[in-house]
Amino acid sequence: MLALLIAAGVCLLPVLLAPVLARAGWTRQHPRAALALWQAAGLASGLGAVGAGLAVAAAPLAAVFPHDVHALGQQILAGRGLAGLGPAHVAALLCSVGLVCWVLANTVGTLLRTAAEQRRQRLLVDLVADHSIEHDAYVLPSGEPVAYCVPGAEPRIVLSRGTLDVLDHGQLQAVLAHERAHLRGRHDLLLLPFIALAHAFPWLPAARHARDAVPVLLELLADDQARRAHGSLELAQAIVHMSARRESPGTMALAGPAAAERVERLLNGTRSRSRWVSPAAYLVGCLLLSGPIAILVAPVLCGIP
Repeated sequence: MLALLIAAGVCLLPVLLAPVLARAGWTRQHPRAALALWQAAGLASGLGAVGAGLAVAAAPLAAVFPHDVHALGQQILAGRGLAGLGPAHVAALLCSVGLVCWVLANTVGTLLRTAAEQRRQRLLVDLVADHSIEHDAYVLPSGEPVAYCVPGAEPRIVLSRGTLDVLDHGQLQAVLAHERAHLRGRHDLLLLPFIALAHAFPWLPAARHARDAVPVLLELLADDQARRAHGSLELAQAIVHMSARRESPGTMALAGPAAAERVERLLNGTRSRSRWVSPAAYLVGCLLLSGPIAILVAPVLCGIP
Protein backbone atom coordinates (compact mmCIF):
# COMPACT_ATOMS: atom_id res chain seq x y z
CA MET A 1 0.00 0.00 0.00
CA LEU A 2 2.86 2.37 0.85
CA ALA A 3 4.50 1.71 -2.51
CA LEU A 4 1.19 2.29 -4.26
CA LEU A 5 0.66 5.58 -2.45
CA ILE A 6 4.20 6.77 -3.29
CA ALA A 7 3.83 5.81 -6.95
CA ALA A 8 0.39 7.40 -7.22
CA GLY A 9 1.70 10.57 -5.59
CA VAL A 10 4.61 10.76 -8.02
CA CYS A 11 2.21 10.33 -10.95
CA LEU A 12 0.09 13.24 -9.71
CA LEU A 13 2.96 15.59 -8.84
CA PRO A 14 4.01 16.31 -12.45
CA VAL A 15 0.36 16.93 -13.36
CA LEU A 16 0.18 19.55 -10.62
CA LEU A 17 3.69 20.86 -11.27
CA ALA A 18 3.37 21.31 -15.05
CA PRO A 19 1.14 24.43 -15.17
CA VAL A 20 3.12 26.02 -12.33
CA LEU A 21 6.43 25.31 -14.05
CA ALA A 22 5.10 26.54 -17.40
CA ARG A 23 4.20 29.93 -15.85
CA ALA A 24 7.25 30.30 -13.59
CA GLY A 25 9.42 33.31 -14.39
CA TRP A 26 12.62 31.79 -13.00
CA THR A 27 12.73 29.23 -15.82
CA ARG A 28 13.68 31.98 -18.28
CA GLN A 29 16.72 32.89 -16.18
CA HIS A 30 17.71 29.27 -15.50
CA PRO A 31 16.73 27.35 -18.65
CA ARG A 32 19.11 24.44 -18.08
CA ALA A 33 17.77 23.73 -14.60
CA ALA A 34 14.19 24.16 -15.81
CA LEU A 35 14.79 21.69 -18.64
CA ALA A 36 16.24 19.17 -16.19
CA LEU A 37 13.17 19.58 -13.97
CA TRP A 38 10.82 18.99 -16.93
CA GLN A 39 12.78 15.85 -17.80
CA ALA A 40 12.70 14.59 -14.23
CA ALA A 41 8.97 15.27 -13.93
CA GLY A 42 8.16 13.38 -17.12
CA LEU A 43 10.36 10.41 -16.27
CA ALA A 44 9.08 10.27 -12.69
CA SER A 45 5.49 10.28 -13.88
CA GLY A 46 6.07 7.38 -16.25
CA LEU A 47 8.07 5.32 -13.78
CA GLY A 48 5.55 6.05 -11.05
CA ALA A 49 2.66 4.83 -13.20
CA VAL A 50 4.52 1.61 -14.02
CA GLY A 51 5.49 1.12 -10.38
CA ALA A 52 1.92 1.64 -9.22
CA GLY A 53 0.67 -1.00 -11.63
CA LEU A 54 3.30 -3.50 -10.49
CA ALA A 55 2.54 -2.83 -6.82
CA VAL A 56 -1.16 -3.50 -7.37
CA ALA A 57 -0.55 -6.57 -9.53
CA ALA A 58 1.81 -8.27 -7.08
CA ALA A 59 -0.12 -7.43 -3.90
CA PRO A 60 -1.53 -10.97 -3.30
CA LEU A 61 1.90 -12.64 -3.44
CA ALA A 62 3.44 -11.18 -0.27
CA ALA A 63 2.39 -9.17 2.72
CA VAL A 64 5.05 -6.48 2.42
CA PHE A 65 6.46 -4.49 -0.52
CA PRO A 66 8.92 -5.06 -2.22
CA HIS A 67 8.74 -8.80 -1.56
CA ASP A 68 5.51 -9.07 -3.54
CA VAL A 69 7.02 -7.69 -6.77
CA HIS A 70 10.14 -9.79 -6.21
CA ALA A 71 7.95 -12.86 -5.72
CA LEU A 72 6.08 -12.09 -8.94
CA GLY A 73 9.32 -11.82 -10.89
CA GLN A 74 10.66 -15.06 -9.43
CA GLN A 75 7.36 -16.79 -10.16
CA ILE A 76 7.39 -15.72 -13.81
CA LEU A 77 11.05 -16.77 -14.24
CA ALA A 78 10.25 -20.14 -12.68
CA GLY A 79 7.54 -20.74 -15.27
CA ARG A 80 4.56 -20.47 -12.93
CA GLY A 81 3.20 -17.47 -14.79
CA LEU A 82 0.59 -15.34 -13.02
CA ALA A 83 -0.61 -17.95 -10.56
CA GLY A 84 -2.23 -16.43 -7.50
CA LEU A 85 -3.28 -13.20 -9.20
CA GLY A 86 -6.92 -12.25 -9.55
CA PRO A 87 -8.48 -10.56 -12.60
CA ALA A 88 -7.93 -7.08 -11.15
CA HIS A 89 -4.28 -7.80 -10.46
CA VAL A 90 -3.72 -9.20 -13.95
CA ALA A 91 -5.42 -6.12 -15.39
CA ALA A 92 -3.08 -3.86 -13.39
CA LEU A 93 -0.06 -5.77 -14.67
CA LEU A 94 -1.30 -5.55 -18.26
CA CYS A 95 -1.85 -1.81 -17.84
CA SER A 96 1.76 -1.37 -16.70
CA VAL A 97 3.11 -3.42 -19.60
CA GLY A 98 0.77 -1.67 -22.04
CA LEU A 99 1.84 1.75 -20.79
CA VAL A 100 5.52 0.92 -21.35
CA CYS A 101 4.78 -0.43 -24.84
CA TRP A 102 2.61 2.58 -25.74
CA VAL A 103 5.26 5.10 -24.68
CA LEU A 104 8.04 3.19 -26.42
CA ALA A 105 5.98 2.84 -29.61
CA ASN A 106 5.24 6.57 -29.69
CA THR A 107 8.86 7.43 -28.94
CA VAL A 108 10.14 5.20 -31.73
CA GLY A 109 7.45 6.53 -34.09
CA THR A 110 8.34 10.13 -33.28
CA LEU A 111 12.03 9.37 -33.77
CA LEU A 112 11.39 7.79 -37.17
CA ARG A 113 9.12 10.63 -38.33
CA THR A 114 11.61 13.25 -37.16
CA ALA A 115 14.51 11.48 -38.86
CA ALA A 116 12.51 11.22 -42.09
CA GLU A 117 11.62 14.93 -41.98
CA GLN A 118 15.25 15.83 -41.33
CA ARG A 119 16.33 13.74 -44.34
CA ARG A 120 13.73 15.50 -46.46
CA GLN A 121 14.91 18.90 -45.27
CA ARG A 122 18.55 18.02 -45.98
CA LEU A 123 17.63 16.84 -49.48
CA LEU A 124 15.77 20.09 -50.20
CA VAL A 125 18.65 22.17 -48.86
CA ASP A 126 21.20 20.26 -50.93
CA LEU A 127 19.09 20.73 -54.05
CA VAL A 128 18.39 24.45 -53.83
CA ALA A 129 21.16 25.91 -51.64
CA ASP A 130 24.83 26.59 -52.24
CA HIS A 131 27.40 25.66 -49.62
CA SER A 132 29.31 28.65 -48.27
CA ILE A 133 32.78 27.70 -47.08
CA GLU A 134 33.17 31.13 -45.48
CA HIS A 135 30.19 30.62 -43.17
CA ASP A 136 30.17 26.79 -43.15
CA ALA A 137 26.49 27.02 -44.01
CA TYR A 138 24.10 26.50 -46.92
CA VAL A 139 22.75 29.64 -48.56
CA LEU A 140 19.28 29.68 -50.10
CA PRO A 141 18.62 31.98 -53.08
CA SER A 142 15.82 33.78 -51.28
CA GLY A 143 15.42 37.41 -50.38
CA GLU A 144 13.48 36.55 -47.22
CA PRO A 145 15.67 36.51 -44.09
CA VAL A 146 16.03 32.85 -43.09
CA ALA A 147 18.28 31.15 -40.55
CA TYR A 148 17.79 27.67 -39.15
CA CYS A 149 19.53 24.36 -38.65
CA VAL A 150 18.59 20.85 -39.70
CA PRO A 151 19.81 18.52 -36.93
CA GLY A 152 20.64 14.88 -37.38
CA ALA A 153 23.51 12.65 -38.42
CA GLU A 154 24.43 15.06 -41.23
CA PRO A 155 23.45 18.47 -39.86
CA ARG A 156 23.01 21.61 -41.91
CA ILE A 157 23.03 25.28 -41.01
CA VAL A 158 20.86 27.14 -43.51
CA LEU A 159 20.89 30.85 -44.28
CA SER A 160 19.34 32.82 -47.10
CA ARG A 161 20.71 35.50 -49.35
CA GLY A 162 18.33 37.86 -47.60
CA THR A 163 19.93 37.02 -44.25
CA LEU A 164 23.39 37.86 -45.58
CA ASP A 165 22.05 41.17 -46.95
CA VAL A 166 20.19 42.20 -43.77
CA LEU A 167 22.63 41.20 -41.02
CA ASP A 168 25.99 42.78 -40.36
CA HIS A 169 29.06 40.70 -39.51
CA GLY A 170 28.49 40.66 -35.73
CA GLN A 171 24.81 39.76 -36.05
CA LEU A 172 25.58 37.00 -38.54
CA GLN A 173 28.22 35.49 -36.28
CA ALA A 174 25.73 35.52 -33.39
CA VAL A 175 23.17 33.71 -35.58
CA LEU A 176 25.70 31.07 -36.60
CA ALA A 177 26.74 30.56 -32.97
CA HIS A 178 23.08 30.12 -31.97
CA GLU A 179 22.48 27.45 -34.61
CA ARG A 180 25.75 25.68 -33.83
CA ALA A 181 24.70 25.55 -30.19
CA HIS A 182 21.54 23.70 -31.22
CA LEU A 183 23.53 21.20 -33.25
CA ARG A 184 26.31 20.73 -30.70
CA GLY A 185 23.82 20.19 -27.86
CA ARG A 186 21.60 17.88 -29.96
CA HIS A 187 18.60 19.88 -28.83
CA ASP A 188 16.42 17.96 -31.25
CA LEU A 189 17.00 14.80 -29.19
CA LEU A 190 16.21 16.65 -25.97
CA LEU A 191 12.92 17.80 -27.46
CA LEU A 192 11.95 14.45 -28.96
CA PRO A 193 10.66 12.73 -25.75
CA PHE A 194 8.31 15.64 -25.07
CA ILE A 195 6.94 15.50 -28.62
CA ALA A 196 6.41 11.76 -28.18
CA LEU A 197 4.73 12.29 -24.81
CA ALA A 198 2.34 14.87 -26.24
CA HIS A 199 1.55 12.53 -29.13
CA ALA A 200 0.97 9.57 -26.80
CA PHE A 201 -1.23 11.50 -24.37
CA PRO A 202 -2.75 14.45 -26.26
CA TRP A 203 -5.52 14.70 -23.67
CA LEU A 204 -3.03 15.23 -20.82
CA PRO A 205 -2.52 18.94 -20.02
CA ALA A 206 0.90 18.27 -18.45
CA ALA A 207 2.15 16.78 -21.73
CA ARG A 208 0.94 19.82 -23.69
CA HIS A 209 2.53 22.21 -21.19
CA ALA A 210 5.85 20.41 -21.53
CA ARG A 211 5.63 20.34 -25.34
CA ASP A 212 5.09 24.11 -25.40
CA ALA A 213 7.66 25.03 -22.73
CA VAL A 214 10.67 22.91 -23.67
CA PRO A 215 11.28 24.42 -27.17
CA VAL A 216 11.47 27.88 -25.57
CA LEU A 217 14.01 26.63 -23.02
CA LEU A 218 16.13 25.13 -25.79
CA GLU A 219 16.10 28.45 -27.62
CA LEU A 220 17.20 30.19 -24.44
CA LEU A 221 20.07 27.72 -24.01
CA ALA A 222 21.25 28.45 -27.55
CA ASP A 223 20.79 32.19 -26.97
CA ASP A 224 23.01 32.04 -23.88
CA GLN A 225 25.84 30.33 -25.74
CA ALA A 226 25.64 32.77 -28.64
CA ARG A 227 25.37 35.73 -26.26
CA ARG A 228 28.50 34.74 -24.35
CA ALA A 229 30.48 34.50 -27.58
CA HIS A 230 29.16 37.47 -29.56
CA GLY A 231 27.15 39.72 -27.25
CA SER A 232 23.48 40.15 -26.46
CA LEU A 233 22.74 43.17 -28.66
CA GLU A 234 23.87 41.52 -31.89
CA LEU A 235 21.77 38.41 -31.27
CA ALA A 236 18.71 40.43 -30.22
CA GLN A 237 18.93 42.53 -33.39
CA ALA A 238 19.27 39.39 -35.50
CA ILE A 239 16.18 37.81 -33.88
CA VAL A 240 14.17 40.95 -34.67
CA HIS A 241 15.26 40.78 -38.32
CA MET A 242 14.34 37.09 -38.56
CA SER A 243 11.15 37.10 -36.50
CA ALA A 244 8.78 37.13 -39.48
CA ARG A 245 9.99 33.70 -40.65
CA ARG A 246 7.93 30.62 -39.75
CA GLU A 247 9.71 27.48 -38.59
CA SER A 248 9.56 24.38 -40.79
CA PRO A 249 9.01 20.89 -39.36
CA GLY A 250 12.24 19.07 -38.54
CA THR A 251 14.24 22.30 -38.17
CA MET A 252 15.24 24.65 -35.37
CA ALA A 253 14.90 28.25 -36.54
CA LEU A 254 16.54 31.27 -34.98
CA ALA A 255 13.22 33.16 -34.75
CA GLY A 256 11.45 30.20 -33.21
CA PRO A 257 9.25 30.19 -30.10
CA ALA A 258 8.86 33.33 -27.94
CA ALA A 259 11.00 35.59 -30.12
CA ALA A 260 9.80 38.79 -28.43
CA GLU A 261 10.39 37.35 -24.96
CA ARG A 262 13.88 36.25 -25.96
CA VAL A 263 14.75 39.69 -27.29
CA GLU A 264 13.57 41.29 -24.05
CA ARG A 265 15.64 38.80 -22.05
CA LEU A 266 18.75 39.51 -24.10
CA LEU A 267 18.38 43.28 -23.80
CA ASN A 268 17.59 43.25 -20.07
CA GLY A 269 20.37 40.81 -19.26
CA THR A 270 20.37 38.08 -16.63
CA ARG A 271 21.50 40.06 -13.60
CA SER A 272 18.49 38.93 -11.56
CA ARG A 273 19.65 35.31 -11.39
CA SER A 274 19.69 33.77 -7.94
CA ARG A 275 22.34 31.23 -7.10
CA TRP A 276 20.01 28.98 -5.15
CA VAL A 277 17.38 28.54 -7.87
CA SER A 278 19.25 26.04 -10.04
CA PRO A 279 20.37 23.81 -7.14
CA ALA A 280 16.82 23.87 -5.80
CA ALA A 281 15.43 22.81 -9.19
CA TYR A 282 17.93 19.96 -9.46
CA LEU A 283 17.09 18.88 -5.92
CA VAL A 284 13.36 18.81 -6.68
CA GLY A 285 14.08 16.76 -9.80
CA CYS A 286 16.10 14.24 -7.78
CA LEU A 287 13.34 14.00 -5.20
CA LEU A 288 10.75 13.39 -7.89
CA LEU A 289 12.82 10.54 -9.31
CA SER A 290 13.84 9.00 -6.00
CA GLY A 291 10.39 7.56 -5.22
CA PRO A 292 9.65 5.66 -8.44
CA ILE A 293 13.26 4.54 -8.82
CA ALA A 294 13.19 3.14 -5.28
CA ILE A 295 9.94 1.29 -6.04
CA LEU A 296 11.41 -0.30 -9.18
CA VAL A 297 14.84 -1.08 -7.72
CA ALA A 298 13.70 -2.39 -4.32
CA PRO A 299 12.35 -5.73 -5.67
CA VAL A 300 15.71 -6.38 -7.36
CA LEU A 301 17.64 -5.58 -4.18
CA CYS A 302 15.25 -7.83 -2.30
CA GLY A 303 16.70 -10.84 -4.12
CA ILE A 304 20.33 -9.97 -3.34
CA PRO A 305 21.58 -12.05 -0.41
